[in-house]
Amino acid sequence: MDTLWDSRQVVLAAFGQTLGLLVVAGLGALVLGTILGAFRVSAVPALRAVGTAYVTVFRNTPLLVVFLLIYYGLPELEVRPPQFWRATIALVLYTAAFICEAVRSGVNAVDSGQAEAARSIGMGFGQSLRLVVLPQAFRAVVPPLANVLIALAKNTSLVAGFGIADATFRMRGLINNNPGDVYVIFVGIALGYVLIVAVIAFIARGLERQLAVAR
Repeated sequence: MDTLWDSRQVVLAAFGQTLGLLVVAGLGALVLGTILGAFRVSAVPALRAVGTAYVTVFRNTPLLVVFLLIYYGLPELEVRPPQFWRATIALVLYTAAFICEAVRSGVNAVDSGQAEAARSIGMGFGQSLRLVVLPQAFRAVVPPLANVLIALAKNTSLVAGFGIADATFRMRGLINNNPGDVYVIFVGIALGYVLIVAVIAFIARGLERQLAVAR
């Protein structure tokens, strides 16, 4: 434990980097995934086709491949954002596909009479979706969205391979410098990830109970 304690500032900063990626990528993926989910249930065939194609491509592409495309593809287009934002873009693009499917399933779970009632009072598709359907859909998809965010928290560890000093990157450095403490270091960093996942699950359960009472 001495190794982890002596390196506590470095480890905490690394988990700060991990949390930063999780929060920024999570918010970005939630916005993009919701838009794509709206596309998937749209009455416009072209929008449905865009949503379906996006989900098909990204759900069937390994996240590492998405990272490689962003890290080495963007410079070819003369676009060179900082490494943090390259990682964020890759995580957002990948995670949005899963959020899209969660949102779509939530929309499909809403009684069709709700949308019909909204249209009967003059609301268009966009208005009924935004004001009537999506608020109800999100109540139904809190657990799957939490699972997606938990997967995102673990997926952030891939950024270590691209030079971003997250928790996994620091774990590798600590193990290289202290090979005799490999198990202690590994367990300590793993517990940090477990804590992040536990917090996400706790918030999701609380939100789910609150929304259930509000119905």
